[in-house]
Amino acid sequence: MSSSTGNDPAAATRDIADVAAVEVITTAAVHLMSAAAVKCGLAEDADEGSHLDLDEARKLITALAALVTASAPDLGNQHARSLRDGLKTLQLAFREASFVPDAPGEGPGEKYTGSVV
Repeated sequence: MSSSTGNDPAAATRDIADVAAVEVITTAAVHLMSAAAVKCGLAEDADEGSHLDLDEARKLITALAALVTASAPDLGNQHARSLRDGLKTLQLAFREASFVPDAPGEGPGEKYTGSVV
């Protein structure tokens, strides 16, 4: 939404009405990816370990996997491929950060994507 909408709900509704569904879905996916990356310890200050929270990362990655899997047919190959690549990278990062590895097919989001190992 533009900053010109302020607190005007009608203007906000008009702004969101102009946004394509693919853009809304992609934006939501990027937010989930970013949050999951931080929770997997992939932030710039990850050496501190202060952001590592694999329980939260699992939830975010599973939600991302569901969104990507369900929306892929409507996104088109270019958008879907990029989101699937990012998702797989996060799933592998989760496995690497995990102290007790999940069985193949049991990792976050793997019920939607299949095993990443």
